[in-house]
Amino acid sequence: MNLVHTIIDRFNLNVLSIDNVPESFSSQVYKLNLTNGETVYAKLPYSRDKLYREYRMLEMLREVIPVPKVLDIWSGDDLISGALLLSEIKGIPCTGAINDELSFQMGVLHAKLHETKMPGYGAQGSDGFQFSNQNNWRLYIKDNFEKYKEPAKEVLERQLFEKCIDHFESAFSVLPQPDGPCVVHMDFRPGNILINNNDVVGIIDFESARGGSSEIDFTKINRYVWEVNPQSKTSYTEGYTTIRPMINLETILPFYTFYDAFSAVVWCKNRGIDKNKAFFMESVSVLQKSVGY
Repeated sequence: MNLVHTIIDRFNLNVLSIDNVPESFSSQVYKLNLTNGETVYAKLPYSRDKLYREYRMLEMLREVIPVPKVLDIWSGDDLISGALLLSEIKGIPCTGAINDELSFQMGVLHAKLHETKMPGYGAQGSDGFQFSNQNNWRLYIKDNFEKYKEPAKEVLERQLFEKCIDHFESAFSVLPQPDGPCVVHMDFRPGNILINNNDVVGIIDFESARGGSSEIDFTKINRYVWEVNPQSKTSYTEGYTTIRPMINLETILPFYTFYDAFSAVVWCKNRGIDKNKAFFMESVSVLQKSVGY
């Protein structure tokens, strides 16, 4: 019996048809059309930690922003790291043109996320909340970069790698004091923002969300929205500042654009470069631009 049918049995569902879900790169997600006319989603996270991270986040945020409702959770077995059964949000990923009204709404929801306080810098795991590096955000970023060096060295050209190491030191040293700890999504991009007509109706994919500093959370929106349509940054910021002040993006975006791309190179190496070739090449290109290579 294949994976999705195991999950269907676990959740005791009567399924009419099964669709794969696009834009899902880390977990396996299935759209299940039930015999009673309802649609639900089964999500199989990459690890048990991610299962509980997403579950806790969705439970915490359901009164804050529009997120899928958790209908059921299965904690898995020796072969499968578990699954979530999620309600449907009637909308589609916001991967087309993004106008001022949509970017304003995105800003509002992102700010509401960042207004949600967390117990510390860290992430929910299968054993509860794990504080990161003595609950110190700067130390967490620095230690991550240290861990990424070795795998990155194996896949980047030597000269580019060396420039990256130098660049980290200089860019890291000028960062302002971090804010938080608040909820950061870690993958706030159009594919995880659902729209219906011209309204943002839901935010999905919280398996990497954690307690962090909001400064890390603007990289994807910058790359996939603001750089495509610079005007959208103004309307997004207008929406964001109706909820909370905007931090100084000019100071933090260059560093996190670089850091995010360096992390992504390592992610691609771990998950298979051939399978993630386009994302790997995109990330290398961002690194080259960041360090002037």
